[in-house]
Amino acid sequence: MRYITDLKALKNISPCVITLGKFDGVHRGHQKLIRIVHEIAAKRGWKTAAFTFDVSPQVKMGMRRSQLLMTNEERRTRLENLGLDYLVECPFTDEVKNMEPEDFVKEILVGRMHARALVIGADFHFGKKRRGDAALLLEMGKELDLEIHVEQKEQDGKRDISSTYVREELSLGHMEKVTELLGNPYSVKGEIVHGNHIGHTLGFPTINQIPESIKLLPPNGVYLSRTLVDGHEYDGISNVGTKPTVQGEKIMGIETHLLFFSGDLYGKEARVQLLSFRRPEKKFGSLEELKAQLDVDIREARELAVKKMSAAEKRSFPEKTVVKRKK
Repeated sequence: MRYITDLKALKNISPCVITLGKFDGVHRGHQKLIRIVHEIAAKRGWKTAAFTFDVSPQVKMGMRRSQLLMTNEERRTRLENLGLDYLVECPFTDEVKNMEPEDFVKEILVGRMHARALVIGADFHFGKKRRGDAALLLEMGKELDLEIHVEQKEQDGKRDISSTYVREELSLGHMEKVTELLGNPYSVKGEIVHGNHIGHTLGFPTINQIPESIKLLPPNGVYLSRTLVDGHEYDGISNVGTKPTVQGEKIMGIETHLLFFSGDLYGKEARVQLLSFRRPEKKFGSLEELKAQLDVDIREARELAVKKMSAAEKRSFPEKTVVKRKK
């Protein structure tokens, strides 16, 4: 995928089908638009593209806080995995903000990106004062010989699937529903950094990540998780929060204990998928009480991990899949 972050670099682009939006989360609604882009491009022999901004226009104009389901890097990786040929992540400058919608279509989409077709949601708005919409594009399409495909939103029951809907469910810790809406588990990608090593002291070594401040996290608490690192997947249990039992720790982070793994992963990049909420974050009276609770949390996580293992996998980890219950 060719990744473009400067409008001056919009050259040598083949005729293409473009979908436009913020693509925060790249949820099932976004995926529907991208599927249609691929279908049209395959029939016409054109390339595929997505156009978005480096920062949400609503955030840039102070209409809402910068709290996102995905960082720009995560969004870029996801869109690349969906097979697009081009991703334009346009800087939201004053020039672009004040561009009339007609000029945006003619100068950027058609003039520079060689758009032959646009695929948008029915509620899509763009251009100065959000004056551009589906009706305007349909009119311009006749003038510019530009195919306009206006698609209804993907639905979950009677509700439209949107980034707002995903954020609501995430804020409630409904990770199974978030996974359903996104089409894949909610994840946090980042470098594994050194923590305070309390987990190792207690006999439960962990990996630590400090997400970017714009990254939305579910409620503080303990989650079943899956970690992807160096091409391998590890079941685990993750704590989202500020580690209230340990004095002086104020930074929001994710601390994950990997089941059936031992080794040094510091400095590597990991993607932790948060699968299911288990319990709220809690301040314990002592490290001994914390250790006792971790014993319970990890034992339950191991039991669930073993249940989903194949017979061959269980034979590979015979000493680790025996779960001892306390009497």
